[in-house]
Formats: sequence, C-alpha cells, structure tokens
Amino acid sequence: MHQGITLNQFFNEQWHQQPEIDVDLLALVDDMARACKRIAHAVSRGPLRNDLGNAGSENVQGEQQKKLDLIANDIMLRCHQWTGRVAALASEEMETIHPVADAAKRGKYLLVFDPLDGSTNIDVNLSIGTIFSVLPAPADRSQISEQDFLQPGRNQLCAGYAIYGPSTVLVLTLRQGVHSFVLDEDIGEFILFDADHRIPEQCCEFAINSARQRLWEGPVQRYIADCIAGSEGPQRKDYTMRWVGAMVADAHRVLSRGGIFLYPRNPYSADKPGKLRLLYEANPLALLVEQAGGRATTGTEPVLDVQPHKLHQRIPLILGSADEVARVEAYHRTDPGDG
Repeated sequence: MHQGITLNQFFNEQWHQQPEIDVDLLALVDDMARACKRIAHAVSRGPLRNDLGNAGSENVQGEQQKKLDLIANDIMLRCHQWTGRVAALASEEMETIHPVADAAKRGKYLLVFDPLDGSTNIDVNLSIGTIFSVLPAPADRSQISEQDFLQPGRNQLCAGYAIYGPSTVLVLTLRQGVHSFVLDEDIGEFILFDADHRIPEQCCEFAINSARQRLWEGPVQRYIADCIAGSEGPQRKDYTMRWVGAMVADAHRVLSRGGIFLYPRNPYSADKPGKLRLLYEANPLALLVEQAGGRATTGTEPVLDVQPHKLHQRIPLILGSADEVARVEAYHRTDPGDG
C-alpha cells in the first residue's frame, strides 16, 4: 500500500485484500469522515460565527457544554441517522441513546462518539478532536436499548478519531493496523500519509495532569516520582512531561511519538473512579493503541476487557508504548496500595 491515496481508494484496496470486510462498515467510516470535515469547518469558523463559549447547558455528567459541543453533536446525528447503516447512536453529549426513528431503516451497527473532545481548549484555539467507535448491533433491531451498547472493547469493529490542529488528521483502525489520513482542503479529500503505523517502543515522554497529583493512586504516584528522578532514579533515563488537556491530542502525540498517557484511578472517589468515559473515549483509543503495538490498561486489567455496566461509565486509563505501560502495571502488582 502506498501513500498519497484517498480514503475511498484506501477502502477499495482494503476490500480487495480482505473481501470479508463489510462494505457497509467502510461506508459508515466514509460517513464519519464526512462528518469530521464538517466539524473541522465549524471549528475553524467558530470565532466568526459567534460559536465560542458556553451553551448555557450541562451534559449528563454535569459538565458545561460549549456551543461547538452541541454543533458537533448535531453534525454527527445528521450525517449518520438516515444512512441505513446505523441502528442507534450514543454520545457524551446525550443522556441516553438515539435510535434511528424508522426501525425498518436501522442498520447493523451501533455508533458511539465524543463529538468534540477537549472542548475546554476551544476558546484558546488549541487542538481538539472527535473520537468514535463502531459496535455490532443486535440481530433484532426493533427495540434497541442502552444494554445493546454495553459491550467490551474487544467487540469494536472499527475505531478512530479526527484531530483538528494545524491540519485535520483522521486516524482509524479496521482491526488490521492503524492508518492516518490528512485532509487536503484544496480537494476536500482525506489523503493517506501513514499506513500501518506502529507506536515507537522507546520514548521518554509522559502525559499526566500534575495538578491532580493529590488524587493519584499510590502506584502511579511512585511511578511518576521515579520518572521525575530521571537518570539518577530507577528508570535510569530522563523524562519530559507533556500535557495538552485534550485526551485526543495527548493520545495522538503518544501514538505518534511513543511514551505514555495516564489518567489514573482516583482512590478517593467511589462513584467516579476515573475521568474518562469507557465507551466513547477509552475503548476507541485503547483499540487504536493495541493495533499499533502498544498497550492500554486501567492499571490492573486491559481496558478492552472491561465489561461496561452503564452508558456513561468512567474508568482510569493508562496507554502508550508497550514496555512503558507494562512498567506501570508492574507498579500496581508489586505495591497496589493507595498511599
């Protein structure tokens, strides 16, 4: 496979190499690419259209919604709900699921997404993105329920994200490697620029919100302390900390350059042990990282093995280069205390 081909040409090559791939799944991803183009345009025009700032409402997690959160969510619904490929959708910005109204037109897939991850960065013009995941719908699609969405991450058929930065980049997996495309705005097409990406094994960067250090569980406290100790500490190398404050941007950097991203468990919060949502943030990124040769864990178990029990479930998330994540897992095994 060569670089420079369009997303649709890439799909054609994938289908010829793997005829078992469902063309409806490829078409769904094409719908997603179209939605991401529209969101990228809305984001870039936000200041000119007075679309910055709070919308005056909260999502189901009690977080202030931005105007562009709602605009992006609406774009996602409009691009998917009438295609015949999706049975129902679930979003960070919606309290419950959104089944396709006409049961006869419900497709074979469930779509979960975070329409605009990192929205606190919108007003200061920093990188943000869209995260998505595709799950199989039940055979009987006449009565779609939230329970149908509660599938472990291993069930994902496809996952990806778009990041809106200096350029708009689409990163996706069809469970056969990770591929990256950049939007060529002159022709309105996503162009392949990185095929079968592998996460670098060696890196000395970590991404964590150090302002929440008092809330980190004990093993993560000790791991970060050893990183900060640098070449004089047990890791015997000097690290650099990076933090954007948008998970999709921080994870994209780790996927691109290696290292590790951590949003660890909060041992002092029983109802919200983690910050990130399992279905539409942690699972998609975990699948991408694993497909690129990395690892994703809660600290004690692989993220993709977690059985969801509610739609907006939060979990701790640690992902990145395989050896570095394995090192954090070892800290949890040898000293699991929360002190």
